[in-house]
Amino acid sequence: MSTTTYSVGEVSARTGFSVDTLRYYERLGLIEPVERSVGGRRMYRDEDVGWLDFVSCLRDTGMPIERMREFAELCRDGEHTVPERVDLLAAHGQRVEAEIEVLRTKLAAIRHKIEYYEGVLALRDGQGPDQGSTGQGGPQAGESSEEGRRA
Repeated sequence: MSTTTYSVGEVSARTGFSVDTLRYYERLGLIEPVERSVGGRRMYRDEDVGWLDFVSCLRDTGMPIERMREFAELCRDGEHTVPERVDLLAAHGQRVEAEIEVLRTKLAAIRHKIEYYEGVLALRDGQGPDQGSTGQGGPQAGESSEEGRRA
């Protein structure tokens, strides 16, 4: 266990969580009660910062706070909860993978639209498709021929 401690401000700077969020997460039970100095100031350890990094990962990937609390409680309950932790994280991982697939599809549509508009620009600038344009001459799905002319 680490003996190095960090103030709430230092942990905020290291993790990207605001001071208020750190206090809120402690009240919710997402992080264990943080050790206090004689003067009552929070003193975070390396283990706390590492845990907060993982909480950030869960939050950034869309895990609801209630699920994060459930995971934190399972971790505190001991080794016998490892199968439940695996199940919880696996389910979350599947949701993240599904979301990534949706985003990949949307990214492909965006890239396709960029290619189309690059082609429109090339035609407008007097370069035909034979002269290096990657665009396709006509309107794409969801786009009128007028839209292509307005580009």
